[in-house]
Amino acid sequence: MNSLFASTARGLEELLKTELEKLGAVGCQVVQGGVHFQGDTRLIYQSLMWSRLASRIILPMGECKVYSDLDLYLGVQAINWTEIFNPGATFAVHFSGLNDTIRNSQYGAMKVKDAIVDAFTRKNLPRPNVDRESPDLRINVWLNKETASIALDLSGDGLHLRGYRDRTGLAPIKETLAAAIVMRSGWQPGTPLLDPMCGSGTLLIEAAMWATDRAPGLHRGHWGFSGWAQHDEAIWQEVKAEAQTRARKGLAEYSSHFYGSDSDARVIERARSNARRAGIGSLSPLK
Repeated sequence: MNSLFASTARGLEELLKTELEKLGAVGCQVVQGGVHFQGDTRLIYQSLMWSRLASRIILPMGECKVYSDLDLYLGVQAINWTEIFNPGATFAVHFSGLNDTIRNSQYGAMKVKDAIVDAFTRKNLPRPNVDRESPDLRINVWLNKETASIALDLSGDGLHLRGYRDRTGLAPIKETLAAAIVMRSGWQPGTPLLDPMCGSGTLLIEAAMWATDRAPGLHRGHWGFSGWAQHDEAIWQEVKAEAQTRARKGLAEYSSHFYGSDSDARVIERARSNARRAGIGSLSPLK
């Protein structure tokens, strides 16, 4: 079993807890901003593929006390990074939080990076390269007073980035928030849904994906586990294949429609394009 954390927007924690439990998560504990839970490797992939509400799925790696920059360096290096990184994997460090010792987040990120790289060179192994744009692994470090929490972000990019939206209107709504609105609205799949000010169509698309059993992660191209040494490609392909099968079945069996309109014709065209990329264009007359 892995101890995991799913982050979400404040106010959605209980809804996320219910969602994770339906996926098979155990030991769910709600805290502000997310849910701690436990699960095996398959559950990790299922939560990444199927959670409509989580912002990120995080795998905690350890904690250390930070009374000096050396404490941070040694605390990070105490983690066995050579068993976490695949050979040749690139990485990036996201550091947040300050204290009397670490007064600049970029400096904190640099110390973490140095500790990880040195963990390889001291074992005479090739050092991993930093890639800030599209890393194979994202290392998150949160510094709260004197405690640094170190974790692996298995999501890669935020899970609200479903892969179907390339452009938005002037006031876009996050996909995770749109999904939460649909779930809490009282609307029932199988009945028509109208959004008279649909913008780029996010709310309608999220509703249609939910109603047709289309996994929100199905169209994503990059994940944060691609450079993780514990990644099990066979299990991941099983989870992905199941999601594809369910999406085809759900779309074929769905008979209702989703209607949207907007005063801006350019935004409507974006909504049509987004709906097509999401795989539900046939269900969404937009004008």
